[in-house]
Amino acid sequence: MKISLEEAEDFVRQDYAEKDIMHNLDHIRRILKAAQKIGENHIYDSQMLTLGAYFHGIIYKKEKEIREFLKNKGFSQDETERVVKIAWESQKDSRPETAEGLILHDAHLIEGGKTFLITKSLVTGTARGQNLEETISFIEQNLLGKFKCYLPEAQEIYEQKELFAREFLDDLKNNL
Repeated sequence: MKISLEEAEDFVRQDYAEKDIMHNLDHIRRILKAAQKIGENHIYDSQMLTLGAYFHGIIYKKEKEIREFLKNKGFSQDETERVVKIAWESQKDSRPETAEGLILHDAHLIEGGKTFLITKSLVTGTARGQNLEETISFIEQNLLGKFKCYLPEAQEIYEQKELFAREFLDDLKNNL
């Protein structure tokens, strides 16, 4: 392994420290935990997947710095391109092409289990200063039915997650 977990975490630590509590380094650890679970039946490069996960939340702001970091750690141009591609593929609205990107993309969507979409949305909505009605509206307009998993083992988990969220929101709205 060219980069240890400690080196990867040290590189991204400050960026994740500036994010809300649902998008900090624990977010990356949850994604990696889900990736291990759904990746069991797939062949992939674990270092590439791990680095893609660590860069997942900062790729859109720090792509140039990530490329420089990888170069300084001895990554070839092809290896660097692959890691960057995987980090981009991990985004919810991407259409991944690599095995690592597929696993990370789906792991990002199923992160935290079936109750987590609601939990994460309520926490981040509060952090953004939204009231409950605004957060419910955000979930319904921007999350439910907008994303899909590509791996069969993740599809069922994500369907359960969305079903739980819909039922939760229906109950909540009916009782407000």
